Amino acid sequence: MSCERDRIVSVTLDEGSIGRGNRDIEHERAVAIYDLLEENEFRVLGEDRGPYALDLSIQDKRLVFDVRTEGGEPVVTHMLSLTPFRRIVRDYFLICESYFQMIKTASPSRIEAVDMGRRGVHNDGSRILEERLAGKIEVDFDTARRLFTLICVLHWKG
Repeated sequence: MSCERDRIVSVTLDEGSIGRGNRDIEHERAVAIYDLLEENEFRVLGEDRGPYALDLSIQDKRLVFDVRTEGGEPVVTHMLSLTPFRRIVRDYFLICESYFQMIKTASPSRIEAVDMGRRGVHNDGSRILEERLAGKIEVDFDTARRLFTLICVLHWKG
């Protein structure tokens, strides 16, 4: 896939969809956006007008991928049901909460065990996202991971 056009150059999260999180959640969001913009593979199938600007939001219980050209011209909007993400996002929040508490006091081996579980749940969410985007938008796994983090941020209500 790796063409210079097949990438995201800007990402915006709908402020109306985002709850203000704690410092850890805000940090996760900032890191995910930074990492996503530094390195990603994102191809809108049937289009060659990239690189792309992506606006993510939640509207009417749907995840909205509003994809535009770098100059802001509309390319495509895909709406995905949130139902397949609900359980995995809930599980991810629970394990992240445990992880953030543990890093303050737990032994390194316990922290590592919880972090492995956190990464596993995150990988599962990333695979679900790849499946839901199939036939519409093609992403590599690292891009799917970063996008899944942003989807979680959109779900965060503090």
